[in-house]
Amino acid sequence: MTKNLDKEGLRTVVDDYQLFYIDLWGVVHNGIYLHEEAIKTLREIAKKNKDYILLTNAPRPNSAVKSFLEKLGMDKEMRDHVFTSGEAALNYLKKNLSDKTFYHVGPPRDFDLFNDFKKMKSKNLDDSDYILCTGLFDDHDKDLNYYKNLFEKNLKKKMICTNPDLIVDRGGTRELCAGSIAMVFEKMGGEVIYFGKPYPEVYNQSIDNKNKKVLTIGDNLNTDIKGANLLNFDSLIISNGIHKSEINEKGIEKISKSYETICNYIQSELKW
Repeated sequence: MTKNLDKEGLRTVVDDYQLFYIDLWGVVHNGIYLHEEAIKTLREIAKKNKDYILLTNAPRPNSAVKSFLEKLGMDKEMRDHVFTSGEAALNYLKKNLSDKTFYHVGPPRDFDLFNDFKKMKSKNLDDSDYILCTGLFDDHDKDLNYYKNLFEKNLKKKMICTNPDLIVDRGGTRELCAGSIAMVFEKMGGEVIYFGKPYPEVYNQSIDNKNKKVLTIGDNLNTDIKGANLLNFDSLIISNGIHKSEINEKGIEKISKSYETICNYIQSELKW
């Protein structure tokens, strides 16, 4: 049974945990502005001397996301808690594929992910050793069929996906993410290596979580909540995120079951 914390607030369970993994997009901000109640909550968690990681499936290095959050007005003290799927992927690429050529699928704004090895970037997919997917091309950001045609002759190459999210809401607009491209590639028979929630690597790289009582907070059942379940962490779903209409229509018990996940708690927004 999922417990609703809307009336009681996170403060009623915070002492049960030593570490909090908190999603950024959909929980702390919406891509346009910070959520004030979430920011207050982060301050209160810090006052309790609890560890927290702002864990995001952003296909960018930590530094790029910190710069973005600074523009939104987030304090440096909070920004220092950021860890991205892009950072986890970057660590892997530097260690394992720095001498291989890659073809980048994604918008130009994600170029900072591979600045250190940009000379290995290939303009031609056929000539590359692997595919690095950070998102969708700006001029093909809605049509997944375009990518089916693109990948057809290159399914033997591995794809590195730096953001397993399928969709995200930027303000009131829903956008496709890199995970949707990776799903197309997988369905065609390709192999994908994912970095980000729900896969354990991003959690384990971000902080030492061994033998700690952990609560994961996020708005995405496929990534935030599934990741918590896979690692035996407790979870809190923010219901005003990407599953808002589903939860309003059918309730969290039915919806979480349909995604094969378990949520310990639910809040409409992250609130102390």
